[in-house]
Amino acid sequence: MSLDIIIGAQWGDEGKGRIVDLLSADAMYVARYSGGDNAGHTVTVGETIFKLHLIPSGIVHPHTIAILGNGVVINPATLINEIATLRKAGVVINPERLRISYAAHIITPGHQALDAVQEKARGDDPIGTTLRGIGPAYKDKVTRSGVRAVEMLEPAQFAEKIAAQIHQVNRELEQMYDAAPLDPVEIAAGYEKYAQQLAPYITDPSALIHQALLHHEKVLAEGAQGTLLDLDLGTYPYVTSSNPTSSGALIGLGVGLGHIGRVIGVTKSFQTRVGEGPFPTESVGAVADHLRGTGANPWDEFGTTTGRPRRVGWLDIPLLRYAIRVNGITEIALTKLDVLTGLHPLKICTAYSDGSRTYRDLPLGPANLAPFTPLYEELTGWDEDLAAARNWDDLPIAACDYILQIEDLIEVPVRIVSVGPEREQVIHVD
Repeated sequence: MSLDIIIGAQWGDEGKGRIVDLLSADAMYVARYSGGDNAGHTVTVGETIFKLHLIPSGIVHPHTIAILGNGVVINPATLINEIATLRKAGVVINPERLRISYAAHIITPGHQALDAVQEKARGDDPIGTTLRGIGPAYKDKVTRSGVRAVEMLEPAQFAEKIAAQIHQVNRELEQMYDAAPLDPVEIAAGYEKYAQQLAPYITDPSALIHQALLHHEKVLAEGAQGTLLDLDLGTYPYVTSSNPTSSGALIGLGVGLGHIGRVIGVTKSFQTRVGEGPFPTESVGAVADHLRGTGANPWDEFGTTTGRPRRVGWLDIPLLRYAIRVNGITEIALTKLDVLTGLHPLKICTAYSDGSRTYRDLPLGPANLAPFTPLYEELTGWDEDLAAARNWDDLPIAACDYILQIEDLIEVPVRIVSVGPEREQVIHVD
């Protein structure tokens, strides 16, 4: 078996959690390779809805082993609360089922405080960060001043390092931002307790994954956020602080190039985005209300992590083609097809125009979309309820035509189609 990578092909929130859950049915390891608790994956199993922020979605299967790789930044409080929530729901969590990389970096209240004051300092031009300390934690990692999970193996010494970090943050808070300092003694005491709880989970997951692949076991790499939020390849500066693209899985888990198998790009049948930044196909009015939902349902377009209403719009093919190229996507999982029911007509952005030329692919990627206007193709919609569809032939002709048109435009097959939030509401396309 090989390493299969599941990545978001848009701005995140594509429904990766439910696709990971689906493909974890025969996986040994499910490994998260980037980001922090700014991500949110929702999995619906019967009457139970799991909202996960750090632990990979595959954990809800009783046979899987979940991994938090070295590319992840971990808030221990979030992780411990998530473990408790899963246990309360009947999921077995112990050091045999959850492994934390010794090289993962730790988020502290200092990182969160800096995140808040820095976002406030941006004034009328915010990035739209989740304020969870992700960016400052990665900054410390890059400047080689971060605290790593391996240091939790010595809780008392770990607490000392946390206290020192908070002292350093306080100098920055007070001198640069005129903000109130944090209590290093109280924070260090809390983090010492976190270390005592999490130390048994710390290991070298790269070695575990390597052995699994040598023995032909299935390993899934679970991405967080999406391609267009990649630090290098996304809509910079309105991006996250890590590399959620497929190549990030290799560094974030410590896996070699020769092990890559399928690269599954997850995309909604429309487009969404949370926070600031460009969104050329964004819709407003009745179309936006239809796509977003009211918030009454867990699957409506409101952030799993932030609760913020998502910006919504029509599917953007040039950006999807870009995601396919930079990730090496071999197949598409198309989610939320059912949401399009009742919209007439449907639209797909097939190209961009700068007023003088038409572009099927953007000349300089997605970083500067301002000069371009989306060009749309209209398709016939449908009114049939898709909730009970389990085979291609169960779909109305217009829905089949919509999928086939996407395939034709992106030149990559759609292999999975979701028609609802439940595990079984999926069509496998041959």
